Amino acid sequence: KLEEVLHWCIDLGVEVLTVYAFSTENFNRDPDEVDYLMELLERSLYDFADDQRVHENHVAIKVIGDTELLPDNVVKAAEYAIERTSGYTDRHLNMAIAYGGRQDITNAVRRIAQEVVDGKIDVSDINEHLISGYISTYGVPDPDLVLRTSGELRISNFLLWQMAYSELYFADVYWPGFRYIDLLRAIRTFQQRKRRYGK
Repeated sequence: KLEEVLHWCIDLGVEVLTVYAFSTENFNRDPDEVDYLMELLERSLYDFADDQRVHENHVAIKVIGDTELLPDNVVKAAEYAIERTSGYTDRHLNMAIAYGGRQDITNAVRRIAQEVVDGKIDVSDINEHLISGYISTYGVPDPDLVLRTSGELRISNFLLWQMAYSELYFADVYWPGFRYIDLLRAIRTFQQRKRRYGK
């Protein structure tokens, strides 16, 4: 499904796609299910890294999340995908694996605090722009649209810092059944909204 959605986004001219592939909370699932999902993620990373369309369209693959929580085979696959697409800047596929929005912010705060202790940053220098530089998606624009499938009306700890001004769209369809028409409906709804960024 992710491969389908990536190709749809390429066709539609979407430049950045971030997918919540596996949350930190997902580790609480049945161990057999976690192992199976890790195998799927490993295979997906290799498949994307070798996908002809990924290379034709210069899609840079990035994995965001706490990779220390991942098994070695998934880390190796992630490193392979990142290396194979490292020179690309036209489009971005961010795969959030072992990711949590609160964890992302916590890690940023921890790194900033260490730099304050080390004398590299003054407390008075800390602002939104500086914090954004320590968030996992640094260098990639914040999402314009966040699309949630499965009919759930919550964001489930996803990109909490980054989605401050994102438009939210909730699709009443489960991820495996997500169709091209569902993506088009989300984009059409987004296009009809007036974005005021708090103004």
